[in-house]
Formats: sequence, C-alpha cells, structure tokens
Amino acid sequence: MDPVQIAIAIAAGVLALFVIIAIARAIQIVPQAETRVVERLGRYSRTMQAGMHLLVPFIDRIRQKVDMREQVVSFPPQSVITSDNLVVEIDTVIYFQVTDAKAAVYEIANYIVGMQQLTVTTIRNVIGTMDLEQTLTSRDQINGQLRGVLDEATGKWGIRVNRVELKAIDPPLSVKDSMEKQMRAERDRRAAILTAEGVKQSQILEAEGQKQSAILKAEGEAQSAILTAEGEARAILQVFDAIHEGDADSKLLAYQYLQMLPEIAKNESNKVWFVPTEFTGALKSISAAFGMEESLEPLERDSDRGADRKSRITSALTDPAEALRQAKQEVEDATSDATDAGTRSGRPFDPNKEKGQQ
Repeated sequence: MDPVQIAIAIAAGVLALFVIIAIARAIQIVPQAETRVVERLGRYSRTMQAGMHLLVPFIDRIRQKVDMREQVVSFPPQSVITSDNLVVEIDTVIYFQVTDAKAAVYEIANYIVGMQQLTVTTIRNVIGTMDLEQTLTSRDQINGQLRGVLDEATGKWGIRVNRVELKAIDPPLSVKDSMEKQMRAERDRRAAILTAEGVKQSQILEAEGQKQSAILKAEGEAQSAILTAEGEARAILQVFDAIHEGDADSKLLAYQYLQMLPEIAKNESNKVWFVPTEFTGALKSISAAFGMEESLEPLERDSDRGADRKSRITSALTDPAEALRQAKQEVEDATSDATDAGTRSGRPFDPNKEKGQQ
C-alpha cells in the first residue's frame, strides 16, 4: 500500500471518530426531576427538561445540571447572643426547592452558601430581640420569621424555601444547671401541692364521715327518745284508765300521795317540793275524817284571810300522829269499799296492782 492510501485511510478514520464523538455529544438524555442549562457560544440558550434533546456539537454546551427535587440542608451550629446576654448554639435545617434553574445558575454563584449566610444573619436578628426563655419557648415563631425572610430573599434566586426548623438550641452549661435546679424545685413544689391536696381531701372526707355519723346518731337518739316518750305516755294513759275504771275515790289517791312523799324527801338536794293540786282535795278528804271539812271549806274560799286559816288548821290538828293514824284507817276503809265495788262489777280489785301501775 502506498503512502497516499495510508493517509486517506487515516483521515477517514479520524473523520469517522469525529462524527461519532459529535453525535454522542449532540444527543442528550435528561433524567426526570432534573434540568440542564444550555449555553450557545457562551450565552444562555435554553433549559432542557426531562427527555432526549439534540445539541449543536462544539457550539452548544451544558453549563450546569440542576436538581429540581426538594432538598434538605443542615447548617452547623451558630453562636447567637440573646437579649439577656447569653450565648446559645443554634442548629438549623432548611427545606428548599429550585423552581427556576436559570435564576439559580445566573443570579447567585452558590445558592447553598447564600442561604446559609442569610439564615445566620436572620437568626441573630430574631434571637437578639428575645431572652433565653422566649428563645426556648418560641420555636414556631422563630421558624416562621426565618422562613418569611429566606423565602423573600431567595425568590429572585429561583428558590422556594418550604420550611425552616431549629434543630437544637443549646444554652451554656451554667444555665443548663440552673434550669435543671429550677425544674427540680418546680417538680418538688408540685409534688408538695399534690400531697397537700390529698391530705386536704382526706380530712374533708373524714370530717364528712364524722358529720354523717353524728347526724345519724342524733337521729337515732331522737327516735329513741320519741319512742320512749310514747311508751311512757301509753303507760300513763293505761294507769289512768285503770284508775278511772276502778273508780278509786279521793281517799285512795291521798294514800298514794302520802306514800310518795317519803321518796321525794330522800334526796338531800331537794329544797322545794311541788305539791299537785289534787293533794288539796285529798287533804280535804282526810280532814273530813276528823270533822274539819266544814272548817276547811270556808278557809279555801276565803283567800284574803290566809294567815287566819293557817292558825285554825294548826289548832285543829294538834296531834299529828293521831291524825296520820286516822288517815290510814280511812284509806283502808276506802280500799275495802273499792274491793267491794270491784267484786260487784265482776273484777276483783288489787291495790298492789293499782299501786304498781301508778
């Protein structure tokens, strides 16, 4: 083979290789959720979306591949000073998505670094107006302010900030110790309050139980007293009915009064005796046995001459022993009369039974 043929063969091979390379560079397949910015002769030409595209070899070139999916970036802790001059370490996490690939490529050199620096400055501005307690309890407020500032600033970069989260807020160690002591004291206080409430409720329940017990006991005593009084009243009525049915006269009643007087006189503390009104009638019956009824009746009717009546009764009863003996005799006679009356009525008269009823 001569040199000319060799040169032609080499040229043909080079041309074929060039064509193959040009075709390989001209055909571009873009995957889903990804875009590519194309420049033609150094200027922006177009943005290729997902699918197959053709480029002009050696004229068009791909400037940058842009991921259109939502991305998560975690920034390192940043030292921030609160309004009460405490230094806290704050970790942030940003969720963003590129909405315009051209703006993300040409409006800012590195949008990740830009968002990081913007996040740091915004956090310092927001936290600088809050104290430590507000910082620890206002995460949602801080997140909302950060998202608003970042979304507004990154809008011209073709980036939409979806969410901003404070991953961690770490106060100084001394402040942590103080907070732990405060939390421990608060828990102890709550425990003491709960214990006191339990004791209070227990005492209240115990007092309510004692109250109910006292009320029930008082009601029982009241019912018992009522029943006792009713029983005594029935007994008294039965005694009086028996006395009236036995047709006891005043002499028998006077005898019963005389028997009860020694019992009344046994108690040394009795200074005053209450004598029933019927005793005057009984005394009249006793006096009648001595022939003094006529002399007593004018004395009872004449209330203006009390002193004279007492002197006349005293003069008539000069011998008390004799008067008492005669009164007992009269009572025995009355008892025998009552016995005869009971025999005639078909029911024997028992003075001991009548005495027991009274």
